[in-house]
Amino acid sequence: MTKERIQIMVCGGTGCTGDQGDALLDNLKLELEANALENDVTVVKTGCMGLCSMGPNIKIMPGNIIYTGVKPDDVRDIVSEHIMKGRKVERLLFTDPGSEKMLSTEKELSPFRKQLRVVLRNCGIIDPENIDDAIAHDAYEALGVALTKMKPLDVIKTVKDSGLRGRGGGGFPTGTKWEIAFNNKSDEKYVVCNADEGDPGAFMDRSILEGDPHAVLEAMAICGYAIEADKGLIYIRAEYPLAVARLNTALRQAREYGLLGRNILGSNFSFDIEIKYGAGAFVCGEETALIHSMEGDRGEPTVKPPFPAVSGFRNQPTIVNNVETLACISPIILKGAEWFSSIGTEKSKGTKVFALAGKINNVGLIEVPMGTTLREVITEIGGGIRNGKKFKAAQTGGPSGGCLTEKHLDTPIDFDNLIAAGSMMGSGGLIVMDEDDCMVSVAKFFLEFTVEESCGKCSPCRIGNKRMHELLEHITKGKGVPADLDRLRNMCHVIKDTSLCGLGQSSPNPVLSTLENFRDEYEAHVTAKKCPAGKCRDLMEYFIIEANCVGCTACARVCPVGAISGERKEAHVINQEICIKCGACMEKCKFDAIIIQ
Repeated sequence: MTKERIQIMVCGGTGCTGDQGDALLDNLKLELEANALENDVTVVKTGCMGLCSMGPNIKIMPGNIIYTGVKPDDVRDIVSEHIMKGRKVERLLFTDPGSEKMLSTEKELSPFRKQLRVVLRNCGIIDPENIDDAIAHDAYEALGVALTKMKPLDVIKTVKDSGLRGRGGGGFPTGTKWEIAFNNKSDEKYVVCNADEGDPGAFMDRSILEGDPHAVLEAMAICGYAIEADKGLIYIRAEYPLAVARLNTALRQAREYGLLGRNILGSNFSFDIEIKYGAGAFVCGEETALIHSMEGDRGEPTVKPPFPAVSGFRNQPTIVNNVETLACISPIILKGAEWFSSIGTEKSKGTKVFALAGKINNVGLIEVPMGTTLREVITEIGGGIRNGKKFKAAQTGGPSGGCLTEKHLDTPIDFDNLIAAGSMMGSGGLIVMDEDDCMVSVAKFFLEFTVEESCGKCSPCRIGNKRMHELLEHITKGKGVPADLDRLRNMCHVIKDTSLCGLGQSSPNPVLSTLENFRDEYEAHVTAKKCPAGKCRDLMEYFIIEANCVGCTACARVCPVGAISGERKEAHVINQEICIKCGACMEKCKFDAIIIQ
């Protein structure tokens, strides 16, 4: 019986690569060579495995054993113990945050529980820079099926019947969009991949492109065949150098294999793709602004209709789909519309990728069926809140989304339920907050981002959001009055109703949702002039507890403005008029004598 070849997969996503991942890979190859194992063990540099806060990570097959937090110096133990002796290196195993048990296989690990990987099917498994590895995992098979067994309208019908909706935030039915472009006859049509991922804390599209670029290229070609286009464009922010490099490698390899270019797979269909670079403007995630940017104009949205599927790039029919949407296409073609539509909820089919971040134990990249509850994501997949703190809120949909609370934990995550709860799906950022977060400051942070990223074309967004931000600044500095809360609410509704594009229309969501769910915090800021979470510096006061102070003078020595006075071995006091609330005294005190009120 032939012994199964050992494979060591090393996470090559941006996070792990930046944390000595390349040095780990080099050490691994050297150690295998030193033990004459280089011909017996295959080392694969993959994309993101999803365990982003625990990297660098490696997976060893057979056995599907995962090691986390691996450093270059750990390689010798892995090779000598695991590879040569078949013994797990226990100190590198994943420790479950709830049970404190050390778990080894992917099936056991809590971050992978309840996940269903459709979009991320090859991320963390294949070498994204090796087209042969991608083809061995079914890459371009769906394109072959479409070109040889389906007509363009058959492809469109399959995508429509699957129930796939746009994963970029809008949730528009993908098949319907393709059908509109097909019905608008033109000698020139375009397929655009929107990889302009700009939400704070979001890294879904980047990780897909880094881990499985061929999935996106294949889907774009399938879309081109369906709508009768021969040109594709990938609009990606230049801040994604690793994704760009792997895309360029994938494009070159696909052309060499005849999977892009003239007469693909011997058919009459020709299609090629080029990359267009964005400068990182959040508003260019909106499809009309993105198109203007690609045309060399200022990235500003325009009124719709006409929609890009009718008149888009160079005034021609243009399909704009985001990375995650496109990554769903090949499995739909291969497995069928019925298979995809059997996943998820009645109106939200399939799975959704989330970048799970914030005050959570298992920060990372996850993919779950639509309809999975927020509680399942946070407590089971995410491993609960860090340091045993209490869950307070989860921000879905990035700066355009809303903050969901404990009462929403059992809400199924899908397009309609999130909107009903005062938030939105967005592109998939999910930031978890705990009891130490001030929700007024959270709303101010996201609004500040929106103000910075507004294109400035329409007055409600350009001026209205600026005025709202000023009100929040006053409130967090203790200068607000109760009437400001009604002003905030009214401004939110005006901006939502009158802004030109989705950025402006959704920008008040963080303010509205926090006003709805955490009004008591707002009221504490404007009436008691206190921040219950102790985060707003202008509303904090540091006090020394006389009974706990031993007069060591450590706090006085680190105070940058001399606000602390007192004799040695006697209780000290803080002059509130001088104190700049930097917190240096509290950090230095060893006797828990300093508190915040």
